[in-house]
Formats: sequence, structure tokens, C-alpha cells
Amino acid sequence: MPLSRLSSPFLSGTNRVTLQMLQLLLALVPAVIAIVYFFGPSVLITMSLAIVVALLAEALMLKLRDRPLKPFLTDGSAIVTAALLAIALPPLAPWWLVVIGVLFAIIFAKHLYGGLGYNPFNPAMIAYVVLLISFPLEMTTWLPVTTLSEHPLDFSSAFQVIFTGQPGGSLTIDALSGATPLDAMKTQIGLLQIPSDIVNQPLFGLFGGKGWEWINILFGIGGLYLIYRRVISWHIPVAMMIGLTIISSITWILSPETTGSPLFHLLSGGTMLGAFFIATDPITAATTIKGRLVFGAGVGLLTYIIRIWGGYPDGIAFAVILMNMLVPLIDYYTQPKVYGAK
Repeated sequence: MPLSRLSSPFLSGTNRVTLQMLQLLLALVPAVIAIVYFFGPSVLITMSLAIVVALLAEALMLKLRDRPLKPFLTDGSAIVTAALLAIALPPLAPWWLVVIGVLFAIIFAKHLYGGLGYNPFNPAMIAYVVLLISFPLEMTTWLPVTTLSEHPLDFSSAFQVIFTGQPGGSLTIDALSGATPLDAMKTQIGLLQIPSDIVNQPLFGLFGGKGWEWINILFGIGGLYLIYRRVISWHIPVAMMIGLTIISSITWILSPETTGSPLFHLLSGGTMLGAFFIATDPITAATTIKGRLVFGAGVGLLTYIIRIWGGYPDGIAFAVILMNMLVPLIDYYTQPKVYGAK
């Protein structure tokens, strides 16, 4: 008879948290490949640096808190946080920006609240918002899609830019950087240009930003895999996309000259990454079925509000954090009634 059947508590052969984290990382792979294809290999450098710093910070905090390195260091949560933050950062984010963001995510947003399972806010998004507010210039320096760039960067050039700040030769960072489709849409609408004319520019594809629409589709496919594997439930991503679609459809119908189409908002920026990989964080999201629907819809609505009327092109991170604040209230009012209770 196996040892796990002899007495309680029964032993588990697989750490469920570790398995879920591995599946999350696996689901990210197709979209990361697309990011490399459209924006070059710099995301691989940023992600590698972020993961190394995250593991070192995790080990340091576990040591300071007198906690065992196993299973906490090997559960994969620090790696997932680092990977999500690295994907959200601009491709040519300087190394020190990555280090600051990862350290803040692991130390302040995770361990100072008690570690995995006790943090009320998504660590990757808290770190992203801190960086965006503190270093707006570095956080808005994006690469154009490689097909639109006169100087696409190879691995060694990207490495040099990230760690030295200069691409070498006569090139400058300004020559390599460009606006994201969400930023371009927001800025040009502010200059009284019409969205139907804006989307005819080379920066835009069929439905969203060129390259971005495929990246979002692949994040969506990865998310469907997570639902199939029951790593996440469908409630939050579906509610978020419905919430975003409804409000963007209403404003698009009423005022098409001031906003992009619903498909543009679904397939641009970090919509699908936020819907399937960030808002669904089981620790910081609502726990009840109705609560998840409310939480997801709230993220979708706030994302659109911030994109259109806020000061930032994308609102995923702010929307998730704001809804994280409301989770206790949402769970309180959406608890299912106990059978027989009045």
C-alpha cells in the first residue's frame, strides 16, 4: 500500500501551486514568441533578468522571515510575478527599472503582507503602477513593430540598450522608440482626428494595433488553455471582456469620433493578458461566483474609463488594483445563502 494511504494527513505527490504556476508559464509561451517576433528578443533579456532578481529577492525575504526555502522558493509564484511584470514593461526597459519593479513586487507587495496567500493586491500590477508613476519617460518608451522599424534590434543590440542605455553607433533611443497603438489613438483623438482615419496608419492592423492584435489573440488562446486545465475559471475573463465591450460599444455608437471600436479595445494593449493572467489571480480576486463576475466586469469598465478619460493610454493595472480594493466588499455581498438560512 502506498505511504499516502497509511495514515492522515495524506501525502500529495504534486504541489498544486507549483503545477498551476507551471501551467501559467506554459500558457504564456505562444504570446511571448509573438512578442519576440513583432518586437525583437529584448523581452527575453528583460524576463530573464526579472526572474533571477525575483528568485534572489524571494530567497532573501524567506531567510529574513525565518521561513524554509522549500516549498516557498520553488512554488513558482515569484517566477510568474517576474514574467508578468517583464511582459508588461516596455521592451527596452533599462535593467535598473526591471530590478526596482521586481524588488518592489516581491518585497513590498508580497512579503511585507505575509507572503503568498496574504497579499491583497496583485504584486506585478502594484510594481507596474509604481514604476509608471515614478518613471513615466522610461515606461512609455516602446519599440515599434519590427516590420515598421528602420533599425530592428538583434539580441546583442537589445542587450546593449538595456544595460548601457545606448544602442551603439549613431543610433539613439529616440530613433528606436515609438508610440503604442493605444497611445497613438488617444493622442490623435485629442488632436481632433477621427478614429476611422487614424486606424489607416501603418501602426494599426485589421482590428487593433499591428502586432498587438496577434499578441492579444495568443494571450486569449493561452487563457483558454488555463480554463480547460481548470487553473482559472471563465467568470472573470468573460465578465471583463463583456464589461469592456459593452461600454466601448455604447460610446462608439454614440460618439464614434472620440473612441476606437470595441474590437480595437479588445485586441490592443494588455487586454487579454489582464483578462486571463492578471485579473484571475486567485489570491487578490473575488472568490464567490457572483463576485468574480462583478470583479471582472468592474475591471473591464475601469480599464475603458481610464483609457478614454484618464491620463494613461492603458488602464489594466489601475483597474485591477482598484478592484482588488473592493474584493472584501464584493465577497461580503455575494456570499451564497446557506441552505435553510433566512
